Amino acid sequence: MNSGVSAEVLAESSRIISAVLNATAKRVIGQETLRRRLLIALICDGHILLEGVPGLGKTLAVKALADCIDASFRRIQFTPDLLPADLIGTEVYRPQEGRFEVRKGPVFANFVLADEINRAPAKVQSALLETMQEHQVTIGQETFHVPEPFFVMATQNPIEQEGTYPLPEAQVDRFMLKVRVDYPTPAEELQVIELVDRLPSTNAPAARVCGTKEILALRSFAKEIYVDEKVRHYIVDLVDSSRHPERIKGRGAELKRLIELGASPRASLSLFAGARAEALLNQQQYVSPQNVKDIALDVLRHRITLTFEAEAQGYRPDDVVKMLLESVEVP
Repeated sequence: MNSGVSAEVLAESSRIISAVLNATAKRVIGQETLRRRLLIALICDGHILLEGVPGLGKTLAVKALADCIDASFRRIQFTPDLLPADLIGTEVYRPQEGRFEVRKGPVFANFVLADEINRAPAKVQSALLETMQEHQVTIGQETFHVPEPFFVMATQNPIEQEGTYPLPEAQVDRFMLKVRVDYPTPAEELQVIELVDRLPSTNAPAARVCGTKEILALRSFAKEIYVDEKVRHYIVDLVDSSRHPERIKGRGAELKRLIELGASPRASLSLFAGARAEALLNQQQYVSPQNVKDIALDVLRHRITLTFEAEAQGYRPDDVVKMLLESVEVP
C-alpha cells in the first residue's frame, strides 16, 4: 500500500509553499483562505474564479501571487467592447512581404488575470475558457500552445451589479474553484491603512521566491499524496448526492426540492485534486475526509443549480452544499 510522500518531499514542498504564502501575506492583509485557494488551484493545474464587490483586494491578491513567482504575467481588463482577437491574438497582413504574420495575444503567459470577466460578452468569455480547457489557441491555420504552467485567475463582481454578463453554467464549470471574497474585519482594515501608508508605492514589485520549476515540482508532489479508497468513495458519494439528493437519508426530500441540477464529473476530479493539494499545504502524507470538506464549498458552489423555489425562498448554493456535507456519511 502507498504510505504517502516521503519526509524529504514534504520538507521541500513546505519550503516552497511557506515562501509563497509569506510573500503574498506581505502584500495582502488577511484573506488567508483566498491566498491558500490561489495556491491550491495553481498546484492542481486548475483555474480560479474570485467573486466579490469592487475594492476587496481580489486583483491585488492575484498580482501578489504572480509577482512572487518568476513567470510571465498578463492582466486583461474585460470590457463590453472587447473582442476574442484581443485575447488570443490575430493575423496581421504584411504587404511588403506579401504574407500574414501571427501576433499572439495576452493569453500567452504563465499567469493570466482576467479582471472583471463578467463585464465582457459571451463570445469573449468563451475564447478564454476554451484556452483554459485546451491549453492551446488556433490563430488562422496554426495552433499554438500556451506556456506551462498556465494559470487563469478571473475576478467578477456579483451578477446583480449593473453592466455584467453572467457566465453560462457550462463555462463556469471549467473553473476548478470559485471563491467568494468578503469584507475584511475592522482590525484587518486598519492594518491595510497602515500598510499602504508605509509603502513607498503600492505597485512596487515583490521579491521573487520561486520559479515555474518549483510550481511544477509541487504539482508532482501533490500527486504522491495517498488517498485511501474510503476517501475516494466519499468524494464520489458527495458529488453524486447533489445529482440524486432523494437517496440521502433524512433530508433527501428537502434537498430534492432545492436542487435543480447537480455537480458534473469535473467536481469529483476537482475535489480529488484539491483535497490532495490541501493535504500538501498542511504537510500531511495522506488525504483525510476533513481535507475534502475544507475544499468542498469552493469546488461545488458554482456547480450546483438551485430550483426556482429554492431561490425564491432565499437559499444560496452555499447553503445547499453545507446541507450535503452535513448529510453525506463521512468515513
